[in-house]
Formats: sequence, C-alpha cells, structure tokens
Amino acid sequence: MNYLNQLISIGIFFLLTISSFAQSFDGYALYNKQNSNTAYLIDKDGNIAHSWSCADAANYAVSLKDNGNIVRGAKYNTNILNGAAIGGKVQEINSTGGIVWEFIYSSSSYCSHHDICLMPNGNVLLTAWEVKTAAELTQAGYNNATSDKWPTHIIEVQQNGTSGQIVWEWHIWDHLIQDHDASKDNYGIIANNPQLMDINAISGGGGGGPSGPNGDWFHVNGLDYNPTLDQIVFSSRRSSEIYIIDHSTTTAEAAGHTGGNSGKGGDFLYRWGKPSNYGAPGSQTITAAVHDPRWILSGRPNAGYIQFFNNSGGTSNSSVVDAINPPLNGYNYTLTAGQAYGPAAYDWRHNCLANSSGQSASDRMSNGNTFINVSNQYMYEVDSNGTQVWAYSDGPAKAFRYECDHPGLAALLGPDPCGLATGIHQIEENSISLFPNPSTGILSLKGVSDSELKISVFDVYGKLVSQISNNTSLDLSHLSSGMYYVAIQQGDDKVINKKVSLIR
Repeated sequence: MNYLNQLISIGIFFLLTISSFAQSFDGYALYNKQNSNTAYLIDKDGNIAHSWSCADAANYAVSLKDNGNIVRGAKYNTNILNGAAIGGKVQEINSTGGIVWEFIYSSSSYCSHHDICLMPNGNVLLTAWEVKTAAELTQAGYNNATSDKWPTHIIEVQQNGTSGQIVWEWHIWDHLIQDHDASKDNYGIIANNPQLMDINAISGGGGGGPSGPNGDWFHVNGLDYNPTLDQIVFSSRRSSEIYIIDHSTTTAEAAGHTGGNSGKGGDFLYRWGKPSNYGAPGSQTITAAVHDPRWILSGRPNAGYIQFFNNSGGTSNSSVVDAINPPLNGYNYTLTAGQAYGPAAYDWRHNCLANSSGQSASDRMSNGNTFINVSNQYMYEVDSNGTQVWAYSDGPAKAFRYECDHPGLAALLGPDPCGLATGIHQIEENSISLFPNPSTGILSLKGVSDSELKISVFDVYGKLVSQISNNTSLDLSHLSSGMYYVAIQQGDDKVINKKVSLIR
C-alpha cells in the first residue's frame, strides 16, 4: 500500500502535493442570496451549520470575521438610486442576528452597490456610484452626453461605535482622459496614458447588463485587497477589464497622480483584459463580463496570481475561471511603452462546469483545489485535475469558501469545527520516538533511518503544515505553539502517527 493510501486508511485526507491526489471538500461555504434576509453557513455534506436571520435583505456579498460575526452588504429601504446589486448599507451581524454596527451610504448623489471587502484591520471596502450630470460629463470630454451617469468610486469604512465613518476614498472621476475635444478637461493622447481611463471607451448604459437603463456606466462589480502590497484590485463588467490601484495613498493623494508606495497616487498601476481601452495593441482576453477578482493567498498554489470569473472567456463563450501572474516590480507593474500589460494570455484556467452571464465567484484552496460559485446554477469544488469533488445545489450571486482552520469557524462552532483532529488514529510504536517532546521546534526522530523516509506534519485541524523527506531531524520552529500530528513512513511500511507539543 502506498504512502497516501495508508494515510487515507487511518482517516487523514490531505493533499500532499498539488498535482497528485485530490482532497474532497472539507470546510464550509458562506452565502446570502440577493434579496434574502438569511445568511447560511453550510458544511461539506450540505447541512446548515449556522444561519443568520437579518432584518434587512442582502444585496450581494457576505464575509466571515475571525470572531464569528459576518459583514454583509444590505439593501437600504429608502434608496433613491437604483441598479444592479443595489446596496446602500453595510452591516456587521453577530451569531444571533444582532446588528453590531451598520453604515448607510445612500443619497440622491451616491450609493453603495455590489461588492464589499473585509480588510485585516476590520475596515470594509465598498464599491459605490456617484452621480455626474450631463453638463459635467460634457466638460470632462464625454462624447454626446445626454443624461446623468454614475462613475465608480471606492470607500473604506471604519467602525465608529454602532455606525461607521469613511477613512479613505478613491474616485475614477479623478483619473480620466479623452481625445474627443481639446477644449474640454482631461484632453490627451490615450495610448500614452494607460494609467488613466478613457471616458469614451465605454458606450451606452450599464445597469443590469450590457445595455442597462440606468447610469451604472462602468459597472464595477467586485474588489479585493492585498495587505502585503496595500493595493486594491477591482473588476468592471462594462470595460471588460480588471484594475489595480494603490491603497497606501492618502485620500488627497488618491485624487492625484503622485504619492503612495507606487509613487503614482490614484492612477491605475495595472489593468488587464482589453488593451484597446487604452489604445494598446493585443488581443482582448476578457471578452465581455468579468467578476470577482482576487489575489490567490500566500501558501496556496499560484500565490500572488490574480484569479477572476471570466464569464464568456472560454470556447463558444463558455464561462471560465482564469488566473494571471501580473508583472509585479516592487509596488508597480512592468509595462513596455506602446504595448499592452502582460501576460498576453491567462496563465492558468479552469473551464467551468456550468455557465453564467453574471456575478459568480471562485477561490483557490490551500490543497490546490478550486471552489467555484456559478450564479443561478450551483457551487462546486474541483481538484487540480479539474475533477469535481464536491457540489451544492444553490447558486447565489456570490459564495465564499472557508477552510477548517479559519478562526471564525471555531468561534461559531467550537474547537476543531470540522472534526478532523478526532479522525486521526494514533498508532503508537515503542521503537519509534520523537524527542524532545514537548519541544521548542527542533526534534530528532529515533528508530528509523533517513532512507526512503517520509514525514508529514498536520495541525489539530488536519491541515498539512510541513513535509520532510529522508531526514531524521525535524525543524518545526516556524510553527506556532500547540499540538501537532506527525505521520511517519519508512519505505512501504505502515504509517506511524505521533503527537508533538510545541511550546515557546
């Protein structure tokens, strides 16, 4: 029996390498369907592990905090503006459905909509509209402005007691260019200014789709935050692009063209999907709608790539999940003058098992699997070979996948929320020992040689945290204090499990 099969035989179901064996879904999925008052956390068997009954209907997205509360976008009941995924409110809800705090962002001249992003500091990013009149559009160089339009802006909201306050904001209105009318604002050569948005690149309406009736002109629908780079990525359905901006700026710097880690203020640091939007040659790689851009997290396959739902980017306009490795150079991105931002095509792709023209989401898991939520269809997970290992019948606008070691799960469901630690059988062998135990991190393994030796270390949630081959010395000093399970195999022998306590 090979090493993996022996691990499976004692109840450890973890992926040892991304390319070899699949782990079935083990964790939880969180979602709140649009216009529904109830958020659900479901387990791997599709059972409802927890639910939140909320006073307000959801508009789009919901996230789990480390304390077990959820943060969600909600529909404000007196919104004046109206459009796809209208929100107007963000809320933190505790485990019993009580409102911890909420912030209303809705008036006749602005309103939050679509996505939210929970930041490590507890603040929340929101996408929002702001109304610009036909006269303002004309002065900005828009060609044939006949009615109001609602360009995008992004705000960062910080909890302030039971409410919130804006602590940072960015407006696309401050970063426009046009070559239509030299007598108007923002006039310039578009091809020489890829850091700016051509105000005339997108024609028509925007709200509910390619030609919606309202002023949602760029139709920004998703965003994510990278705390290491202090940058934001967002997607625009109507421009068929994703964009990166610098969050390290002040609000004043975000309105200009200098400042921040990048030195570029609030200008685009990177964009990808449709080079013709900025007068560059190259193929359009996002053919129509795009949703849910996100950086793949550190420690996961393709970490640092940006992954997104490319609604019709596949064969015969099928839906795909694409990932690209942007040409990062410090806090900026490499660009050859007169060319399009690289890469020329996606670096990784999953051909979705169902199609959607709207919304949807995906995420890469630490074991190499990919979670996909196809709106109005269903959510599922595939292994690194594209084989489906889990599915759930509901297809909300957006769903989120949480692995077993997420602190919010333990806060809601108790220690070991997936029951993984109790599923690891301890097969004790007096002839094999690890010492010292407890240890500060440096251990020696006795009773085996270093030939054909395989060692895998799991935390109490069953997550693979370290692997060693052909070495009887173990350096676990990079791990936090706590209990760990060490699976040991010599050649084709059976797997032996030991417990180790790390102390600091």
